[in-house]
Amino acid sequence: MHLGEQLIVLGLLLLIAYVLGRVGKLVGLPAIPIYMIVGLAASPSTGWFPLNFDSGNIEFIAVFGLILLLFNLGLEFDLDEFVGNAGKLLISGGSYILVNMSVGFAFGFLVGWGTREALIIAGITATSSSAIVTKLLIELKRLPNRETPMILGVTVVEDVFIAVYLAIVSVVLSGETEIWPVVVKLGIAFLFIIVMFSIARWGGRVVSRLIRTKDDELFTILFFGLAVLFGGIGEILGVTDAIGAFMIGLVLGASRWRARIESLSLPMRDLFGAFFFLNFGLTLDVSTFGSVLSTVALAVLMTVVLNIAAGQFIAWINGLGPQAGINATVILQNRGEFALILATLSLSAGLDERIVPFAGLYVLIMSVMGPILAANSERIGAVVLRTTKTRREVRERDQARAEARAGAIALVEAAMSGAPVPADEFSPTVAQVSDASRSAPADEASDRDEASDDFDDGRNDTVAQQAAQQSDMPSRRPTDPEY
Repeated sequence: MHLGEQLIVLGLLLLIAYVLGRVGKLVGLPAIPIYMIVGLAASPSTGWFPLNFDSGNIEFIAVFGLILLLFNLGLEFDLDEFVGNAGKLLISGGSYILVNMSVGFAFGFLVGWGTREALIIAGITATSSSAIVTKLLIELKRLPNRETPMILGVTVVEDVFIAVYLAIVSVVLSGETEIWPVVVKLGIAFLFIIVMFSIARWGGRVVSRLIRTKDDELFTILFFGLAVLFGGIGEILGVTDAIGAFMIGLVLGASRWRARIESLSLPMRDLFGAFFFLNFGLTLDVSTFGSVLSTVALAVLMTVVLNIAAGQFIAWINGLGPQAGINATVILQNRGEFALILATLSLSAGLDERIVPFAGLYVLIMSVMGPILAANSERIGAVVLRTTKTRREVRERDQARAEARAGAIALVEAAMSGAPVPADEFSPTVAQVSDASRSAPADEASDRDEASDDFDDGRNDTVAQQAAQQSDMPSRRPTDPEY
């Protein structure tokens, strides 16, 4: 077997992906659309690449990429946090998924596809890419933001939803028409999920003892073998290889070796994941994009509008303001690996062949547009919410207000101590306080708190305390909260 030419082409494609990835980093693009674009350029149906390369050459490696993507997703899933905050997480994440899922399902019928196709379309448009969302939060340095726990909570619920949804979709796409075989398959799928969740919840110590080893090489072989094994078990049980890998990742993530597994598996996930997205790009055909262009445009518009509404809603139920809702909207609208998994399933199930180009073009647009909007969400919020004041302007206004109030306090205390206060000295100070109060809108304080917690440096409270300490009144009155 001579593989020299195929290895050369594959090596060149990976180097091109590296170069384009470096360029993409400069504008904040994630790696997923880059790999897909490289695969699309090298696709035999496209003809843009001078060397021929068939997706069959890396198809099996791409399966490893899919398994490791879901394995790491389960590994990073914090089951204890989910159980501890289940109520709030289910309300936030559940409402987000419900809005996007229901409209996406209706959208599938609207564009003229059947029930099974609509089910796939709803899944493609309903859930965010956990990988892109997490990476954006880190790269944009937004982990300390007030809305970040809410965003991560939504992705946690989406992960659970993906596990259940893929189990249902795999049964629906199996082609069974009799009711009882479908019920049995669904029962087996849910039993598998419940058993694995139970082991992850209560069997962490036992799992830790079973997989304990000091040798990193053997340890890597162990968890990779378990991921592949349970991927195959999931495929046989009818819940797909992706969910089998997700579940064993969930179980291993409950052990004491979670951090060690993550450190060893993340480079493998990134490498094999690149093959998965590259292979999906190789299966795309640019000539088929024309038949789904209008459908994709409507889907993108639908996703943006729904995410605006859903983002503001989940921000409201979490007690956050409009800017937090905008930040959540632009980050959560990123779509990625789950959409491509569903498209792959639809291809193997023989559904409408337009779903694959639809998913490919939709993910390309959303995964390029999403990070760009996320990087500029503060500016978008400033324009939409008309909060364009700079920090310097806010601080100058606060300083003027503090000085005016300090003067008013001093004059009032002087008057109460019996010292004469000229009317022409008292009036300008009162007017200054009044003007300072009128110069800001009623909701200015909430906007300032929304934009940054350090706008108010405590100067007003300090002035009020000093004025109260200098007062020679026998009994000191409580400080007015306004100051």
